[in-house]
Amino acid sequence: EAAVPLAGLLSGTEGPGRDEDGALALDLLVVLDAPQLDVEGAAVLVEALADGARLVLSGDPGVLGSAGAGRVFADVLAARACPQVVSRTPDPGPIGELVSGIGIGELNQVAAPGKEVVIVPVRDAGEAVHRTVQLVADSVPRAFSIPAADTQVITVGHGGAAGTRALNEALKQRLNPGPGRFGGFDPGDRVVHVPAPGRTVPGVVRSADVEGLHLDCDGTPVVVPQERVEAVVRHGWALSAHQAAGMRWPAAVVVLPGDAAAGLSRPWVYTAFGRGERHLSVVHGVDQALPHAVAQVPAPERTTRLRPLLEALPTPDAAS
Repeated sequence: EAAVPLAGLLSGTEGPGRDEDGALALDLLVVLDAPQLDVEGAAVLVEALADGARLVLSGDPGVLGSAGAGRVFADVLAARACPQVVSRTPDPGPIGELVSGIGIGELNQVAAPGKEVVIVPVRDAGEAVHRTVQLVADSVPRAFSIPAADTQVITVGHGGAAGTRALNEALKQRLNPGPGRFGGFDPGDRVVHVPAPGRTVPGVVRSADVEGLHLDCDGTPVVVPQERVEAVVRHGWALSAHQAAGMRWPAAVVVLPGDAAAGLSRPWVYTAFGRGERHLSVVHGVDQALPHAVAQVPAPERTTRLRPLLEALPTPDAAS
């Protein structure tokens, strides 16, 4: 009945553990945010289930797929090899209306009397970084009483003049300046811990010692050994949309500098714009590339054999 991370369930550190045959000791498993499940993770999961156990995959098919290989959720849906229940209810309010339109290829102008959705035009990447810092540190807290710690910045990539690295550097300088004496990090820094490819865990740096970097990840203490810090910890004020998928915050600031146009697609915009619950600011420098992406740029194709393999299986009706 408890909700636990999939990695913790499979490793045995969380959840019901294994039965005497080595299978997960459960009759029903519901996987949320299933579009983030890659082929390798799905294979390990299915192999861990006992015969007769039921698996429910739940998720929004409109969001970005997994960072790892494959498109498991999309292939299962397309193959129609199991029962499907469509139950998504759009989020209320202007953000929900905007995101619902994006899901069907329409970038609509929505009424936002409470400034739930704000478009901030910018001319170049430097202005995009400046306005982003201004929004996170001043404008959003003042207008909506949402602290900077509850506002997530999302951009297209890690490199470039307004990628995650540049944005995190500017946001750290404003929100938690320091010398970065612990492998580039200071106590109070907002970070993400990536213990495995495709898995992003937000946290805050608490301290560091000979054991490593001490993080608080949503109330769970995590110690990252010194030799692993550079590989698995990043500043987390700004994330890519893939990193942010599956999580939501009270406010989101989506940064679209001019050089982001080539990285935009409908699933990217749908995912990024849907991360804010109460407020969405769009730092907009891509002009007509944004409506073009929503209307005409689907998710990039991925080569996969899973769909034809599933389609070749006998359906429950045929098997009976």
